[in-house]
Amino acid sequence: MLKLRDFESLFLLVSLAGSLLIASPILSSVFASRTGEKFSELYVLGTNGMDPVYPFDVKGNDTYSIILGIGNHMGSSSYYALYVKLRNQRESLPNSTANMPSNLPALYEYRVLLHDGEVWQAPLDFSFGGPHYSSNSCALTSLTIDSLTFHVDKEGFWDSEGKGFFFQLFFELWIYSPESKVFRFHDRYVGIWLNMTA
Repeated sequence: MLKLRDFESLFLLVSLAGSLLIASPILSSVFASRTGEKFSELYVLGTNGMDPVYPFDVKGNDTYSIILGIGNHMGSSSYYALYVKLRNQRESLPNSTANMPSNLPALYEYRVLLHDGEVWQAPLDFSFGGPHYSSNSCALTSLTIDSLTFHVDKEGFWDSEGKGFFFQLFFELWIYSPESKVFRFHDRYVGIWLNMTA
């Protein structure tokens, strides 16, 4: 037979279990891990804003368009720099293993402040001045991005396998470091290949 003391203990135990059940959704949100994966998106879209359909066969003085996008999933606001660079097939890309950017100069730059969960997209129009062809090379004299013209003096070499003169327009994502007060390469880059074959 249960004594009064046993009923008190049983009542306290049931009350405590009930309280924990009622409070469990609140406690789970308080103690939930807020360290989920933090990352930034960088992407290129075609002009319709959905498909990755980019210009490939390009001619001098014609204008082409793409859409650039950045998404912030870093858990806080982030300040980004997006650098536009141009390379031929022999020049370096960023090194993801060493977290090093390409040593090529940036031709154009975007600065974007995004709150956590925000996405930024912007159209980019580009055209090439020149090109000048020789038997095994193609020289570009300028690149125009959104109505601003940059002297590039870039030479591409005949690719007998791909049967073309290939250049790559690529985009590096950098992020502002409040500790060092400078932008640092964020180990994100994306590019599109362009064939300048006459």
